[in-house]
Amino acid sequence: VMLVMVSTASWIALGTVKDQRRALYPVVFISILLGSGLTLLLITQSVIGLSPWYEPRYMIPLAGMIFANAMNSVSLAAERLSTELSRNIDFITARYEAFQAAFIPTINSMLAVGLVSLPGMMTGQILSGVSPITAAHYQIVVMCMIFGGSGLSIVFFLWLFKARMN
Repeated sequence: VMLVMVSTASWIALGTVKDQRRALYPVVFISILLGSGLTLLLITQSVIGLSPWYEPRYMIPLAGMIFANAMNSVSLAAERLSTELSRNIDFITARYEAFQAAFIPTINSMLAVGLVSLPGMMTGQILSGVSPITAAHYQIVVMCMIFGGSGLSIVFFLWLFKARMN
């Protein structure tokens, strides 16, 4: 199930650079798989401590959150990198600009949680009767998970893109 999720996320992420979709698909697939997979493994095994480790009722929803956010971040990175390189900007500058632009939505979400927005997971827990402090703790884990998965996926994408150019 999760391989289908990563495959689909990779294809959708390249919607911003349709002319390069087939060539970049392996790069994006590996980037999302590694960046999100490592984050998912860390969260499920170290933070949550799932037993058994593959418990689908937890693994699939958590993977969906991580993969979806990584997909959006890699999509923004691919679009910005492509745009910057088409303007004949040097790769180092283009990579920096792509990383900055791709991380804006994730950073903004982290800054706004609890002040501007109450995400669905946190709201659902509060409405079900869970203590707001407990719900906030879970939301912090989710936001860190999204931050880590998106950040690692962007880094892997930019690194693999550079390796593909050489």
